[in-house]
Amino acid sequence: MISIVVVTMLTVLALFTWASVVVLDRTYPQWGKAVEVAGAVLNVVELGQRDSDGPPVVMIHGASSNLEAMRLPLGDLLARNHRVFLIDRPGHGWSVREREEDSTPEVQGRMIAEALRKLDVGRVVLVVHSWAGALGARMALDYPDMIAGLVMLAPVTHPWRGGVGWYNRVVTTPVIGPLLVHTITLPLGLLLAEPSARNVFLPQTVPEGFVRKTATLLLLRPREFLANARDLMTLKAAVTAQAPRYGEIGMPITVISGDVDKTVSTNIHSRPFAATVPHAKLIVLPGVGHMVQNVATDLVAAEVETMIGSVRQAVPVGAGN
Repeated sequence: MISIVVVTMLTVLALFTWASVVVLDRTYPQWGKAVEVAGAVLNVVELGQRDSDGPPVVMIHGASSNLEAMRLPLGDLLARNHRVFLIDRPGHGWSVREREEDSTPEVQGRMIAEALRKLDVGRVVLVVHSWAGALGARMALDYPDMIAGLVMLAPVTHPWRGGVGWYNRVVTTPVIGPLLVHTITLPLGLLLAEPSARNVFLPQTVPEGFVRKTATLLLLRPREFLANARDLMTLKAAVTAQAPRYGEIGMPITVISGDVDKTVSTNIHSRPFAATVPHAKLIVLPGVGHMVQNVATDLVAAEVETMIGSVRQAVPVGAGN
């Protein structure tokens, strides 16, 4: 009898998950351009003016999110004067990757670099947040010919004590992980989405409608939740391997973090990174948490503008246009 009840409950949860995925896909449809690269198809949204002066801006989101988290409000603001590209990282939003194992900044950086070459955008100013800080640093090491400047927002750059949450370990476990994400994860996530958003914004208040406006609930789809969990599980080893090379980065970099960030410690990540990279500028915002692009949008936009101005002369005339 117990077995029958368990199977029935799992079946009901699986059907609920399937139906919810259909609803989420219809509620937040793809609106970017699909760019095929080796091992993935990346969703890229272009905003702004194609003939704007200066290098294009490429914006990459962090964990547990998608490109909408970079569009609102920062991307839309920058697009008033610049050509802006927003990219769903492989496996997130409307980007799909062939292998869950393609979870590291190195691999995802290679995919994004290939997409940018296909789009023929020339050298860019790269703006990255949180998890994507590691990706931005890796791309600065691997593709210095493509990155004219780098702006890092509350970035992950170095190894830290501890892990990334027990649930990420569980869902990346063979058999039991896929079972959980196809049954329990989505209904549970619907209940926890708003509280989780509030936590990541602390000590600031989450903007009204943030979860809805940024399509955050797309994360709860099984294939994306698995990809996100694997990204997090492999991140520590990735930054441990690449951190000793940060002194090789030669391009200008601006790092902006909050001094009370409880999600990505400024003392563990931003300060050591800025102290290692030769041409890094560090801005630490007092009383600000993890979502610096939402809390200090005008300041971040001004720093991106400053970066564009400082590298404009280094970008060949007509590159990417």
